[in-house]
Amino acid sequence: QVQLVESGGGLVQTGGSLRLSCAASGSTFSLNNIDWYCQAPGKQRELVSLKGRFTVSRDYAKNTVYLQMNSLKPEDTAVYYCHTTVRRAGLLYHYWGQGTQVTVSS
Repeated sequence: QVQLVESGGGLVQTGGSLRLSCAASGSTFSLNNIDWYCQAPGKQRELVSLKGRFTVSRDYAKNTVYLQMNSLKPEDTAVYYCHTTVRRAGLLYHYWGQGTQVTVSS
């Protein structure tokens, strides 16, 4: 089993920054295999693009993955989830955190 717990979301103005955290615990996971998804209202969950404003970093001592979000825009408003997969006995298991809300005001 893998547990993922996100934190760091909140309300921020356009142009602001937030850093989300994803604390991982359990067995047989790799921080390198943790990624971030977002789901805006009325839209499907999608992989967060890391081109430009958003970057991912990892603290292996703390088993934590961070999503640094800069120059935020109202269209970045969404619930952000961390996600990982673990392969066991030939099957691929998906694990998700509970999500953290990010709201960008204009």
